Amino acid sequence: MTGRFTITRRAALAGMLGGLALPALARAQTATGLPSNPRVIDLPALGRETGRQGGTVRMLIGGQRDVRFIPINSYARLVGYGPDLQLRPDILAGYEVTGDRSYTFHLRAGHRWSDGTPFTTEDFRYCWEDVINNKKLYKSGPPPELLAGGAPPVFTVIDDVTVRFDFPAPMPGFLAGLAAPLPTVLFMPSAYLRQFHIKYNDEASLAKLSEQERVDDWRRLHLKMSRSIRPENPDLPTLEAWYPRTKPPAEQFIFERNPYFHRVDQAGTQLPYVDRIVLNVSSSEIITAKTATGESDLQSNGIAFPDYTLLKKAEKLHPLRVALWRKSQGSAVALLPNLNCADTVWRDLFRDVRMRRALSVAINREEINKALFFGLGTEAADTVLPESPLYRPEYARAWVQYDPDMANGLLDDLGLGERGPGKIRVLPDGRQAGIVVETAGESALETDVLSLIRDHYREVGLALYIRSSQRDIFRSRALSGQVQMSVWQGLDNGVPDQQVSPAPLAPTSGDQLQWPLWGSWYAAGGAAGEGPDLPEAKMLLDLVAQWDRSDTPAARTAIWHQILQLRADQVFSIGTVSGALQPIVRSARLRNVPEQGLYGFEPTSQLGAYLPDTFFYAEGPST
Repeated sequence: MTGRFTITRRAALAGMLGGLALPALARAQTATGLPSNPRVIDLPALGRETGRQGGTVRMLIGGQRDVRFIPINSYARLVGYGPDLQLRPDILAGYEVTGDRSYTFHLRAGHRWSDGTPFTTEDFRYCWEDVINNKKLYKSGPPPELLAGGAPPVFTVIDDVTVRFDFPAPMPGFLAGLAAPLPTVLFMPSAYLRQFHIKYNDEASLAKLSEQERVDDWRRLHLKMSRSIRPENPDLPTLEAWYPRTKPPAEQFIFERNPYFHRVDQAGTQLPYVDRIVLNVSSSEIITAKTATGESDLQSNGIAFPDYTLLKKAEKLHPLRVALWRKSQGSAVALLPNLNCADTVWRDLFRDVRMRRALSVAINREEINKALFFGLGTEAADTVLPESPLYRPEYARAWVQYDPDMANGLLDDLGLGERGPGKIRVLPDGRQAGIVVETAGESALETDVLSLIRDHYREVGLALYIRSSQRDIFRSRALSGQVQMSVWQGLDNGVPDQQVSPAPLAPTSGDQLQWPLWGSWYAAGGAAGEGPDLPEAKMLLDLVAQWDRSDTPAARTAIWHQILQLRADQVFSIGTVSGALQPIVRSARLRNVPEQGLYGFEPTSQLGAYLPDTFFYAEGPST
């Protein structure tokens, strides 16, 4: 397997994302701020227009924390997915892989951070030796995503533009992890961050800086100043297309174009085309209304398919255009029974597969599809989509038929045959069988789906109550076992192939609301949460471990199917409708925004895989 491209080969290629002619290459190399071998985006091969620099894109966000959408959508990664969902070098000039164990990375000579400092292998060394392997910063050592067979790689700096990671066992998901919306961290801007590290400074100076930044010690200081996932430090250099100019708190956040960004179009013009992105903080409840009145030039967050009619009508009143992309999630809305619920009665019920199957077949998905998706979605379980090479119809059809009689029978078999007032079933301890479903309150679609499901559940003797809280509080309550059931999107990546890790389908993260304690236990190496005691959950972790050790595509594919079959049978996540449509709203003057695409967190990094750095204004700069 190889991802290495030399300049000579790139100039000769006429592929979708390459094919720069030699004169244009010469112009690009002499342009200010570019590496000697920039990444070339061949826009005509993508069916897009060659643009020009300039203009401001306005976007709406529901809160300050949503500044994180910029590095997600900018999507500069060592390797990244393109519109065809194939991995290729991005920040890297190329890479070489041997046996899924040894990864050699080649940087672009002359590449610079947004502040103009060189981006070299020293930034990898600093990250690996001074941060990841510093016990003050990483108490448990390298994170799980950098361990193969429980052991870290051997890291080698070969020269200023070449590094190698040699793992002791196969690491098949390494590249996909680098291409993620929240990628595996392998490098940091060392020239900037050294000022916050104890290795390079005395305690007194770090104590003074810590006081200025209102943190307790140098460790928290380094963590705060290096945080790139939420770009709140305007001084932190980046390799993304736009870098932050605003420090919170603020009602408006400004991002400026990175003058050292590593991509150019086929004519040699440096990307991004757009000079500036302005994020305006708004109440999440009125983002749709503001978008419909032309207050956003590019909007995907904070709007959903039920808003499509309003947004489409707005095209006649304001200079905007609305496209519909297919969502890449396994399910647009999914119910997640908490198998770690602190209420032992509900916990025992949710851990019984009959309960989860009953909750699934009691849902009338056809009604949800027609009422909320105009019948354009697919009634299906929370599993991979037809666009994935791993898709099988039986996974999508498992336990999704609307069958109240079956649901009633399963609930009776569970010992819930007794009915109380309103014909609601009675729990073994005498309480009403009322399920509280918790939501982060960020999606009107989730509330609409729950309103329909509430009626479906009442038909089989279950009461459903909706509780909304802020996301951070919601997740904290889930970890403490206070949440019975959650509503969220389905699988983040509904279009994986065999080289994508199946870890998100097993209890591997505390963010997984159906088993947050089991996921925390795995993520912390047993130092937090609880180890899973459900055989099927253990089996999922065993299969993930087998995938981690696999060294052939055939073996990885077989393991993926075992996991998908087990999840389909066990209904750990209750899907509703897949293939839902997501509105993408843009200014009528903003070009190169595709009319069709896959939209989701993974693998497309929202708009990221579709190269927002190539979007441009056709008729002069935006105001």
